[in-house]
Amino acid sequence: MIHHISFAVNNPHHVAQVLAEILKAEAVPFPPHPGSYMVIPFDEHGTAIELYPSGTQLEPGEGDRQCEFVQNAISPKYVDIHAAISVPASQEEIEKIGDREGWRTVRCTRETFFDVIEFWVENRLMIELLTPEMATQYLQFTTHPETKKMFTAELALAKV
Repeated sequence: MIHHISFAVNNPHHVAQVLAEILKAEAVPFPPHPGSYMVIPFDEHGTAIELYPSGTQLEPGEGDRQCEFVQNAISPKYVDIHAAISVPASQEEIEKIGDREGWRTVRCTRETFFDVIEFWVENRLMIELLTPEMATQYLQFTTHPETKKMFTAELALAKV
């Protein structure tokens, strides 16, 4: 289970407020890295999303020191990481928020297995949002015994 994930965005405070609205959560400062924020729904999974200023990189610390936040002057136009996140909001609520922000928001079917809403934060970072109905589809697919057979069969073919 993924408990938290982090992304670098252009406006961490604003993005945190928008995501907190969708997750029905709180947007709070993230003290270890000034200018960063966290979205915390205070749920039973310990879910959190950390939002750093654009260009923030995590680099390994020296010796036994923990990772360090390093600012890079270069930030990509689009972000090469995404996450699928179950949210309590409805498709209509998500679309209304996306329209208000001017962020691309589109419902998509992943293959024929489950639906997601591509929510393009700042029109550069895709987060797949799963409404309760979509989360049910996703879990039915990912926990079905046939799904494991399908992926392991594909893996066996790839080894040949």
